[in-house]
Amino acid sequence: MKSLEIISSLPQWAKASPSAILDSPAFMMPCRIGDETSELRHAQVEPAESESLALSVEFGGEPHDLLVARSPRFAELDKVWDSRSELPEPILVALVEKECGPLFQMLENAVRKQMRLVGVKKGGSEGAEAPAYLSLQASDIVFSLTRSRTVVSVLGTLRNLDLSHESIRSQTLPAECEYAAFAAAEADLATLAPGDAVLVQEVGTVAPKLVVDGRFVMDTNGVTPVEKDALVHVRAAEGREVSLGEAFDAVDKPPTLPPVEQGAQLKLVKDGRIVASGRLDKLADQLAFIVEG
Repeated sequence: MKSLEIISSLPQWAKASPSAILDSPAFMMPCRIGDETSELRHAQVEPAESESLALSVEFGGEPHDLLVARSPRFAELDKVWDSRSELPEPILVALVEKECGPLFQMLENAVRKQMRLVGVKKGGSEGAEAPAYLSLQASDIVFSLTRSRTVVSVLGTLRNLDLSHESIRSQTLPAECEYAAFAAAEADLATLAPGDAVLVQEVGTVAPKLVVDGRFVMDTNGVTPVEKDALVHVRAAEGREVSLGEAFDAVDKPPTLPPVEQGAQLKLVKDGRIVASGRLDKLADQLAFIVEG
């Protein structure tokens, strides 16, 4: 499993709405501004409408507002920025098309609909009827775009999350350390009682692994999905937590887990239910699970 497959396997993310994904501080979409590779992220400072160049645009014929903040990248536009309201609209529109072409192309690629510059927006939109905006930044270009269903649905996808972001990596999941698995008849398991000993010679023959949230496994093979089986699994009695960051790292650098020690508290698990609890001990020269409950 790759990092995106890991996060996609978790219900809290797989079922997250496009709006929730887009609002995550980890939102990041790779993009290009002209010949420059960049990243589209939430703007650090939301541009004020009164200080922005307000444009009317369309995506696939759907009207949107685009507020572009002043940027030295738009060199010619920057020269007339303070007097832009005094310029005839055709001249200003022509200048905007020339200067902001790379931005418009990036937005067209991001929204995946043909974009058309309609013109300079007339009047303000502040007040009770003001539309909701999404403020974004790519390199040194800051802008706000109408937060439409079209924009939210296309940008709010799991692939547009920066999985290296701390808000993602710090999320924790329940995990259990597993030391072995073996086959056993259901009838034998049903008769287990305190004091019984179950030979677990499989313990120590394979490297321990972590079963995370019952969904994927971290072991020497990296990260793989949990596969249902009819085996009895020998696991640590106490669970632990694993961060998503640790899971992502395990994709390329499998974790090294310490072997189980004699006397450790364990449990036997089959089909997701605990069959018995007990400890690891030795019976003659054989490792055994001593049933305590």
